[in-house]
Amino acid sequence: MSTRPVRVRIAPSPTGDPHVGTAYQALFNAAFARRHGGKFVLRIEDTDRARSTPESERAILAALRWLGIAWDEGPDVGGPFAPYRQSERLAIYREHVERLLAEGHAYRCFCSRERLEQMRAEHRASKDFPGYDRRCRGLDPAEAARRANAGEPHVVRMKVPTDGHAVLSDLLRGEIRKDWASIDDQVILKTDGFPTYHLANVVDDHLMRISHVIRGEEWINSLPKHVRLYEMFGWEPPVFCHLPLLRNADRNRSKLSKRRNPTSIEYYRRAGFLPEALVNFLGLMGWSPADGEEKFTFEQMAREFELERVSLGGPVFDVEKLRWLNGRYLREDHDAKRLVDRLEEWALNRETLERIAPLAQPRLQTLADWGYLTAFFFADDVPFDPDAVTIKGLERDELLDLLQIVALRLDARREWTADGLDADFRRLAGATGLKLRDLTRPFYLVITGRPAATPLFQSMEILGPDLCRVRIRRALERLGPVSAKRRKAAEQRMLEIFGADAP
Repeated sequence: MSTRPVRVRIAPSPTGDPHVGTAYQALFNAAFARRHGGKFVLRIEDTDRARSTPESERAILAALRWLGIAWDEGPDVGGPFAPYRQSERLAIYREHVERLLAEGHAYRCFCSRERLEQMRAEHRASKDFPGYDRRCRGLDPAEAARRANAGEPHVVRMKVPTDGHAVLSDLLRGEIRKDWASIDDQVILKTDGFPTYHLANVVDDHLMRISHVIRGEEWINSLPKHVRLYEMFGWEPPVFCHLPLLRNADRNRSKLSKRRNPTSIEYYRRAGFLPEALVNFLGLMGWSPADGEEKFTFEQMAREFELERVSLGGPVFDVEKLRWLNGRYLREDHDAKRLVDRLEEWALNRETLERIAPLAQPRLQTLADWGYLTAFFFADDVPFDPDAVTIKGLERDELLDLLQIVALRLDARREWTADGLDADFRRLAGATGLKLRDLTRPFYLVITGRPAATPLFQSMEILGPDLCRVRIRRALERLGPVSAKRRKAAEQRMLEIFGADAP
């Protein structure tokens, strides 16, 4: 255990919806910091210029705040080690890359993308180690510097040993040994001058005095590179603790994925789950109080949380258990008045009703019609007859392909407006030769549970992306199965139809 003051962090990448895995890691970091009187840092890893968006960053921060998970330092609250966005720290990373180059721990690589792709193809064919073949590692540093100064595109790679073993330590797993021959000369600075995750997270963790790196076990394979960078810089590494990955509640206990479970935090908010219940549930992912009680608050968790008690058994993200736990909170912690307050806070408020009213009003004959007509706006799931989900002239497989194309397109859509959704469906109708009303007919059933309802695209805008995406994925499960091959073909077709607008 480190003797340094406890400082921990999470470093989400703002490239998509706020993920429950981010909340899970944030919770364990926050509880550990609280338990030991330390600091919890939120840092934004936004060096993926193509995929990072300010909208995603805002959504991540808002989702964690909704859960009640607070941080002591971050891009929105500041702190002594600002800035807390990697895109604002580029000069720091370049300075450290220059140091590694000067000390012979790194080298410039001028290999083109085409050469690297050919090399990988040859390695796959021969079943050789798939990593970089180190062609540029032997270049004279002065010649490499001259070529770089002349503007020749290049990356910078770190040098890793070519033989022997890396001996590493993980708080939960003890000693880990990795053969250096199986580890690549990792790129640490990209052609665009932005660092890769591997360099940036090591530099930031050191400069921000992080004492414990508590993150997902998917980073264990990268640990040798990170520890090697600490050695190159002559820095004391933090204590590493890799949390077990969240798993689907399926037979194979596969890695949690949105195809099997909703993974967006915003989905759980919109579907009517309480933030305290979701935090409690995430706390049970690998940990439980000494008394075995499954219902507890963050404060109770923080009082007795120790990393050494985290179980390595793959925690199962069982939504049915979450529903059971959420029900306990609703029954045990709420009287009738408090329940009404929570319902209003959730969706039964004037702002939401005023958005729905213009869609419902033309279809009302009595006020009582409101309940049936608008019920799907206030539901998690909607029932429908799978046999009724059809498009005239299409076979079942063709229908599934269309549903899959729409699911992929909506997964990629960041701006969620009725006009944008209308444009997507019109584009798809044009590409497939279908009439728009025929194309939208199955989506009325999938989204609203009925063959006719309030206008589809305006309704989808109000429901929001998370509920709509989940309803379409559930429809695919009920109508499917869709093979991996057909999913891949649907992805290719989606790219063909939406072109530059696709992800």
